[in-house]
Amino acid sequence: MHIGCPKEIKPQEFRVGLTPDAAREAVVHGHTVTVETNAGTGAGFADADYIAAGARIAGTAAEVFASADMIVKVKEPQKVERAMLREGQVLFTYLHLAPDPDQTRDLLASGATCIAYETVTDDRGGLPLLAPMSEVAGKLAPQVGAWTLQKANGGRGVLLGGVPGVAPGRVLVLGGGVVGTHAAKVAAGMGADVTVLDRSIARLRYLDDVFGGTFKNGFASAGATMELARQADLIIGAVLIPGAAAPKLIRRAQLAELKPGAAMVDVAIDQGGCFETSHATTHQDPVYEVDGVMHYCVANMPGAVARTATLALGNATMPFMLALADKGWKAACAADRHLLAGLNVHAGRLTYAAVGAALGIDVTAPEAALAL
Repeated sequence: MHIGCPKEIKPQEFRVGLTPDAAREAVVHGHTVTVETNAGTGAGFADADYIAAGARIAGTAAEVFASADMIVKVKEPQKVERAMLREGQVLFTYLHLAPDPDQTRDLLASGATCIAYETVTDDRGGLPLLAPMSEVAGKLAPQVGAWTLQKANGGRGVLLGGVPGVAPGRVLVLGGGVVGTHAAKVAAGMGADVTVLDRSIARLRYLDDVFGGTFKNGFASAGATMELARQADLIIGAVLIPGAAAPKLIRRAQLAELKPGAAMVDVAIDQGGCFETSHATTHQDPVYEVDGVMHYCVANMPGAVARTATLALGNATMPFMLALADKGWKAACAADRHLLAGLNVHAGRLTYAAVGAALGIDVTAPEAALAL
């Protein structure tokens, strides 16, 4: 198979979909790899690293898209990239289709087969290709939240760790999954007073057993959420419904009840955000204010630590990428129900139920898509 990796073009996206190690593995498996020139620069990989791994270098994204059987990326394809997809081509990347009808429409029209990192599953009920970026984003959230709280950035001027004689800042984490757990660990490590809310009693029991008094936890009822939100200096949105639009946990009318200058970091922004007033921002212009509350809603947070994030993502995606290349996408998905769960679009048909429900589009079962 011919595997192509274009340079990411989303604003301030410095990650790359294929590491030199992954390219080398693909070449060893007998595949051809083409990487767009300077695709890895933002993550610290030079063209020479890919050439040494046996990959070819293409001068433009158009050359990559035109020649490759499978496109491997990081972020969802932008409009100009979607126009280069073709029938029968495989796209393997993050998609986050539920809040993005334009992208969904274009992918359906392309005829391509689109497999989303964020809906691939595992035997433990986890999302192995989303987890590494969730870990990175979770650890970043308290850092960027602390920065947003600085007075010069519009925040309350609160130091999360406090100082002797001054209480630490209060952090509320909505969601106790991968993002929320890592966010809580880092915020607590900074000295903040941290509470995690979740609706799964089993997950709350796990957090209590593992982390004990490191941070507090509670059941995420609407009443408890708002009671703690009123007290919080920093609120981190970390909820996830796999493949679906994120639920809105704090409404605009409720912002007036929050502390003036409080910060909200919406890590769920790729799935539409879990605050009603959230809209995607960039690393270049990350923060905006609504009703006195500062919002940080960067849609590609891990791009800020592109080296770490690319290596972590490459470790996770490589086995699946090789399976798709070695067997072909149909055989690979037929042999692995977890990879089949990643199938979102095939031959003009939507194949992921949560996206269909969010966008009002009829869905073909992924198993049925294998026979198309």
